[in-house]
Amino acid sequence: MNFSAFLLGILFSLAIAAFGYARGSLSRGGAFGAMIVGTLVFAGGGLLWAVLLVAFFVSSSALSHYHARAKEPLAEKFQKGPRRDFAQVLANGGAGALIALAYGFNPQPAFFFAFLGALATVNADTWATELGVLSKTPPRLITTGKIVATGTSGGITRLGTLVALGGALFIGMIAALSIAIGKLSYLTSNFQPPISNLPVFIFVTAFSGLVGSLFDSVLGATVQAIYYCDFDQTETESRVHRCGRATRRVRGWRWLDNDAVNFLASVAGSVVAIIGSWVV
Repeated sequence: MNFSAFLLGILFSLAIAAFGYARGSLSRGGAFGAMIVGTLVFAGGGLLWAVLLVAFFVSSSALSHYHARAKEPLAEKFQKGPRRDFAQVLANGGAGALIALAYGFNPQPAFFFAFLGALATVNADTWATELGVLSKTPPRLITTGKIVATGTSGGITRLGTLVALGGALFIGMIAALSIAIGKLSYLTSNFQPPISNLPVFIFVTAFSGLVGSLFDSVLGATVQAIYYCDFDQTETESRVHRCGRATRRVRGWRWLDNDAVNFLASVAGSVVAIIGSWVV
């Protein structure tokens, strides 16, 4: 990692953060978090890594605005709104940023696969959340198969699962296409992905992202903190409901909120990707 790469990373992330803030996808804190994540990813991994981060940000931000009115009634179930704040940005991109930072000081191929797995996971989870709630079939709790209300943490649908796979596959295909074209290599800190079989590479990325997103659902169904608003008689991920009243915790660990779940899921996806890299 050198100073010029760090400076380019700041300029790159500043542009992305400004765009996200202007589009209403990021709060001020979220824009600051995006600058931190973007700078570390670009400076540590180079342009290829940054391209993948942009692919995640652009696609997930676009889907957050898709059928926004139809998803609006479900907002009360979620911890936060559609504008990502500082904690949300770090929850989704923090693991990838740390991996890129580690690669910058110790350029081992395993870090690249770890980054892919983390990014594929958060992209899969975001796609599944944004589109899965539009399913006409009610979700079922991933642990028991019990039918639950739309938006319930740990609830999955066939549509949501397929979309999650699509989100992870999207990251794998963008990475494979960039590698195949080969025009980014001179801007990636001499990074040469050790990949001999691109189809298998795409499969490993998609699989790790899907597993990571399903792990997210398992955590949501078991140990994530879930609260209940007695006034509105509804479950929520937030300690204070959108009506302004305090909620009471009905299950899960108090410290494990949705942001923590997203971070842990991305770590799980990165581990799966590292294991999968042995066959690429």
